Amino acid sequence: MYSPKFRITNNLLTYITRIEAGKAIIDNSPLIPAWEARFKNEAISKTVHFGTKIEGNELTEEQSNKIVQLEGLTSSKDAALKTNLVARDRDIQEVLNYRNVLVWIDQQDRKRSANLFSEKTLQYLHNLSMQRLIEGRYIGAYRDKQVIVKSMGTGKVVFRPPVFVELPYLIKDFFVWLNSPATRELHPILQAAITHYQLVYIHPFIEGNGRTARAMATLVLYSLGYDFKRFFSIEQYFDNDVDSYYQALLSVQQSNGDLSYWLEYFCYGLAIEIDKVKGKVQKLSKDLKMKKELGEQVALSERQIILLELLQNQGEMTSQDAQQALPNVSVDTILRDLKDLIAKNVVQKRGVTKGVSYALSV
Repeated sequence: MYSPKFRITNNLLTYITRIEAGKAIIDNSPLIPAWEARFKNEAISKTVHFGTKIEGNELTEEQSNKIVQLEGLTSSKDAALKTNLVARDRDIQEVLNYRNVLVWIDQQDRKRSANLFSEKTLQYLHNLSMQRLIEGRYIGAYRDKQVIVKSMGTGKVVFRPPVFVELPYLIKDFFVWLNSPATRELHPILQAAITHYQLVYIHPFIEGNGRTARAMATLVLYSLGYDFKRFFSIEQYFDNDVDSYYQALLSVQQSNGDLSYWLEYFCYGLAIEIDKVKGKVQKLSKDLKMKKELGEQVALSERQIILLELLQNQGEMTSQDAQQALPNVSVDTILRDLKDLIAKNVVQKRGVTKGVSYALSV
């Protein structure tokens, strides 16, 4: 049976401890529902953009976000018409597909299931990732030929995956390991990191192996209770230095199969992203003192969130400041929003007539 080789280093312990500390704060933070939705949407957008950009997608983050917001579409041509984007069909299709991958992952039962971590799931994730991008016979099917991986920078061959005749055995062996009692004793983050590496190494498909491996690793994290309210995206960390990402993957072969450096790299990146999320939720929780002052969660509109973000940034604002933040919204609507925030004890009004200003409730 597949048996990954690695050492529990001091760095690894440090990063996992940071992640666990961040997880405790994120999981227990009483965020306003509208903010939770916004954080989740931002994480999905970043995951889709950077998860496809690392594979060569040329869309900007803004263009990618426009496509991510579309629901129910599966065709690049329909998406281009809806968004008025002028871009390669392939780039648009890749974004649509990966958005659909994340939607599917989000819908899965969070409890561990023997049927969830399986070849069937892996093939379905590839199916979703590669719709309209490759020949139909290769979508969700293992490759039947040898492939090589070249450096995007130099064009040199950097990796030769196992020959295709070995794929059924390697994949079966991997999932036996992933579902074994011994593996369940491993920290979920290590399970996800090993999943990411091993599927990239096996390279079971003609194309789309990186996306499928990252999707399966995300599914492992989410299913084992490490979704961090789905506020995070590690893909931006990978994309920030693509060479380091690929070098970390290649380090395993260069170290005779030792995964230690790859695990450190993966956990460090996740720790950075969770630290960012932790900082955001701590600031919101501190500024609004939600548990103590507001009790139940408060539903806010998108306009009200913008006004509160302005207050968080500068501490106080006038009605003129609010109008500048919401230039396309009428003065009456802004005043109604502020009145509602005051009634909900989120904002307080200071002064009278021309000297009126607004601040967060304390």
